[in-house]
Amino acid sequence: MFGSILASGLAVGAIYALIGVTYNTMFSASRVMSFTAGQLGMLGGVFGSLFVLRLGLPLIVGLLLTLAMCALVGLITELVAVRPVLKSLEQHLYVLSTLALALMIQTSTAILWSTEPQPFPRLFAAGTSLWDEKFWLPLLACGATIVGLELLYRHTLVGHAFLAIAEDNFVARSLGLPERNLRLASYALAGVIGGVAGFAGGALLLAFVANGHLLNFYGFIPVALGGLGNNRGSIVGGFVLGIFQQAATFLVGGIFASVAVFALFIVALLAAPQGLFGAPVSRRV
Repeated sequence: MFGSILASGLAVGAIYALIGVTYNTMFSASRVMSFTAGQLGMLGGVFGSLFVLRLGLPLIVGLLLTLAMCALVGLITELVAVRPVLKSLEQHLYVLSTLALALMIQTSTAILWSTEPQPFPRLFAAGTSLWDEKFWLPLLACGATIVGLELLYRHTLVGHAFLAIAEDNFVARSLGLPERNLRLASYALAGVIGGVAGFAGGALLLAFVANGHLLNFYGFIPVALGGLGNNRGSIVGGFVLGIFQQAATFLVGGIFASVAVFALFIVALLAAPQGLFGAPVSRRV
């Protein structure tokens, strides 16, 4: 039983962690919590099943098309739900605009795809039982994403520009950085990360429209636990949440597992409102 809890907990935790990184990527560029992050994860599974299983495209082609479509949804999120709000004095309206777009994505997918869980193709004919691909593929995708982001942010000019607008977009703009274009690119990058989460977790979560709301909530918890904007904290928070959730499901099951997750969430925030790895922001004046 312990092996099953650990394998499934790490796999689910990796998916939650990637959705948390999706939240952070959008937030860092715009200071907006976009509630389309979970929908991007859901679309990763839906598009993956569509391209690879239904249309029979090769795996690499299906993956690239899935990531391209999710990046497009990320761009639409910035253009439709975020950019108009940033021009307004009432910037908290992003809660309504991004939730409205998330609901539109959810409803459109339900109409065009299905409201029932659809199968996701087996990507690799390797692994059985606890070594099945549905357990190790999300971990591999999570690790590759972390390494890719570190290389992007630390060793490329574009990555340095992303970090600059995340630190202070006003100063970055005064230095001549194209803040609007970088924000648009960040949302496209967030779409790719969300698509990776959904594609890698397709065998575990299936291509299911209801995954959008589920990932929106469970992907936000690692952000709150790890500290807003802290990707490393979100990764740790995602794995902690995944293992805790699966253990609660095995031990008590049903609604009590969700209650246990809520209890963990509340206790952690009461103990550390800035997140376990967060810190109050200090600015030089």
